[in-house]
Amino acid sequence: MRPTWDEYFMEIVHTVKKRSTCCRRQVGALIVKNKKILSTGYNGAPSGLRHCDEVGCLRDKLGIPSGERHELCRGLHAEQNAIVHAANSGVSIDGSTIYVTNQPCILCAKMIINAGIVRVVYSHGYPDELAKELLDEAGVEVMKLDMKEGC
Repeated sequence: MRPTWDEYFMEIVHTVKKRSTCCRRQVGALIVKNKKILSTGYNGAPSGLRHCDEVGCLRDKLGIPSGERHELCRGLHAEQNAIVHAANSGVSIDGSTIYVTNQPCILCAKMIINAGIVRVVYSHGYPDELAKELLDEAGVEVMKLDMKEGC
């Protein structure tokens, strides 16, 4: 059966996440506007730096639970990388949709709002209620997409 556009783009996100070098969770992101892919991103260390799968997870070493103290990490989140890659390429993402494997955290939610992204589609939850509240307050549409198979 032919996938919907949301299903199609989410399937691509689940391929993008395979590039992740995070030891804890592989996350992918895809920014789309008018059914055209503008940018992709996955979670991992900044360009040119050693990745967590090489040097170990700082968060594990410090015993930091998921959803807390995001600043104590070598890596950027998938959403952050997708937004930065679009900016580096001079691509406007204002009015776009971001597809993400996991619901955005508070840091990514704030970037999504300021980048002008108007819709978030994700497939798995994340323990960050404040992120949901800010996205809602900003009028960003947030949708959980349950994939039928493969993802």
